[in-house]
Amino acid sequence: MLIQKLPSYFTIRNYWNQLPDFSLSHILLRIPLALLFINQGLSKLPFDAAAGQAMGISPLVWWFVCYGEVAAGLGLLIGGLATIPKIRDTAFLAVLGDMITRFSGIVMCCVVTGIIWTVIKPESLLNFILTDYMHFSLWAGGLYFGLRGNWAVAIDKKL
Repeated sequence: MLIQKLPSYFTIRNYWNQLPDFSLSHILLRIPLALLFINQGLSKLPFDAAAGQAMGISPLVWWFVCYGEVAAGLGLLIGGLATIPKIRDTAFLAVLGDMITRFSGIVMCCVVTGIIWTVIKPESLLNFILTDYMHFSLWAGGLYFGLRGNWAVAIDKKL
């Protein structure tokens, strides 16, 4: 068999142990996603109810969209600070950062879902996924951080 012919040091365990551990890789997703949301939110400011009504969105919902995009982006960045090794060792700060990250991810999902339903109105889910990869990627990124939070880089899930 092929596996028996491999040298003894080349086992799955040794392979995984030899890979570098880069626990801050979530930053490569976090920063661009946060900056995109902040940019989109800032482009809608100052708040103008007429801009939302032009898209068929009530002033209250438009207010939440405008400020929610900025707040979710900032929250994703602030929550990411809790993944810095010295900070994540403090249980309270680690949990607070995780909660901020999760809440920001949920807000991102809500905002993008609202855009999909009220503005884009795709014919089907498959059509949406295949043609509007940007909004789908924003939604998937928000969902990732909403579900996973900062625990992707946690040493222990202990309080």
